[in-house]
Amino acid sequence: MFSSKLLLVLATLLVGNVVEGLWPLPRSITNGSTGLVLSPTFEIEVNGPYPDDLQSAVARTLEYIKNDNHERLVVGRGSVDSAAIKSANTLPSLVVFSHDSKTIAVEARAPLGTRDEAYTLDVPSDGSPATLCANSTLGLFRGLTTFSQIWYTYGSNIYTVEAPISISDSPAFPYRGFMLDTARNYFPVDVIKRQLEAMSWVKQNVFHWHIVDSQSFPLVIPGYETISSNGAYSTDEIYTPSQIADVVSFANERGIDVIPEIDTPGHTSAISTAFPQHMACPDASPWALYANEPPSGQLRIASPETVNFTANLLVNAANLFSGSYFSTGGDEINTKCYSDDPETQSALNASGKTFAQALDDFIQAEHKALRNVGKTAVVWQELVLTFPVTLANDTIIMVWITSSDAASVVEKGFRIVHAPSDYFYLDCGAGAWLGNATAGNSWCDPFKTWQKAYSFDPYANVTESQRDLVLGGQQALWTEQSSPNNVDSIVWPRAAASAEVFWSGPGGNGQTALPRLHDHAYRMIGRGIKAIALQPQWCALRPGKCDLTA
Repeated sequence: MFSSKLLLVLATLLVGNVVEGLWPLPRSITNGSTGLVLSPTFEIEVNGPYPDDLQSAVARTLEYIKNDNHERLVVGRGSVDSAAIKSANTLPSLVVFSHDSKTIAVEARAPLGTRDEAYTLDVPSDGSPATLCANSTLGLFRGLTTFSQIWYTYGSNIYTVEAPISISDSPAFPYRGFMLDTARNYFPVDVIKRQLEAMSWVKQNVFHWHIVDSQSFPLVIPGYETISSNGAYSTDEIYTPSQIADVVSFANERGIDVIPEIDTPGHTSAISTAFPQHMACPDASPWALYANEPPSGQLRIASPETVNFTANLLVNAANLFSGSYFSTGGDEINTKCYSDDPETQSALNASGKTFAQALDDFIQAEHKALRNVGKTAVVWQELVLTFPVTLANDTIIMVWITSSDAASVVEKGFRIVHAPSDYFYLDCGAGAWLGNATAGNSWCDPFKTWQKAYSFDPYANVTESQRDLVLGGQQALWTEQSSPNNVDSIVWPRAAASAEVFWSGPGGNGQTALPRLHDHAYRMIGRGIKAIALQPQWCALRPGKCDLTA
């Protein structure tokens, strides 16, 4: 079997200029240099089962193709293709061969490793219909996404100059995600949906929603509504059950699973606004002694009442989400908070347990409750490396502190998701958010460029026999300094870098990828995403001319 890196190299050797518009890079692609124009009556025909969300995906694809108005990024733009357009054949239709009656949404939230996202796409140059084939509607959706990226506009013409095109494609990794923190600052549903839409364009398939934290608790949980009533920033800055259902449905229909996170036992101070009896060191001062961020406060892990309260809270929250996974966090637990909390110390003494034993029991109770409602637990790396607790073998571990920690986690036999701060944290490099931070640096400086993320090798710290434990990875936005006003430019197009690493496989050439990423960013902007510029437009129109050695 070929490695992911070798497959990517082979695909690159087979590719002509068509890759300038495709992101992520297909695993295998061949193309020519013939012009082809879409017929004014172009349509997408579906042969076979045609569930509702596939119909919607087809309609969106047609809308993108007809309304992108995206000209090629070359000097002279579309005018350089006028001769090729004039002599081009016309493509009458794309014929989609559907073999699966399940919806995209159902397939999007299937367990990791069971989702079939493969497809083949053929676009002939002779005027006969293009064809898209897949064994699943999810695969068809990925193929429609690729098809929408092929086309450019000049005048009244929608065209390519790279026909014929033949693509056989599937992802290298089953987990390709983006994490958004909606607790430090609140993000309305329409802003979240905009990120989900952009994620679908780069074939990301997991939205890790860090929905609550110490600063605010915007999630309205049935039976625990007082937490959001007291702990959200305002009554307008909440996520109701109907809004959660809306976001989850929107994501699933775009091939994206939603993994919610309620971080425990740390990062829970907001809960004390409604249930103070369950909180150790609530709002203790100075906060830096008791927490990584203010306000301090952690769930009382040694209290049987708090253990039951937390398990029931998580179950009621988990029932709002249709996917198979739920994150209970577990990062940045502060031991001083517990050692200075009289109630916790009394409970430990009464039970005869150590802190480590109480934490182990607390986590096991959470995960047992989640498993009883069909959820697999996801946690941060500390519960394996810093405060090791008893975890089920199928628990997914997110490696975040540094990329080198992956080796220690997979050595213990756990599946991992790469989310390392040294490659994938989108908030780094903006300066510290602390009020008296005169040095002006953030803890994870420098700024993580798209090139840094693109250079990531998911297999760098694992052995050949451990590779099956690597599920994929995600880029993350912690939002101390982000809001709906700047989220697009902070995330895009940088988050597209990891999307290609985990779809196409590691080993891509950043220099040759840059023109494609430029192209994709310009297309995103045309679709309403306020993506940041990667270079002056002069450079985007002249690939390679802005290299230092040019």
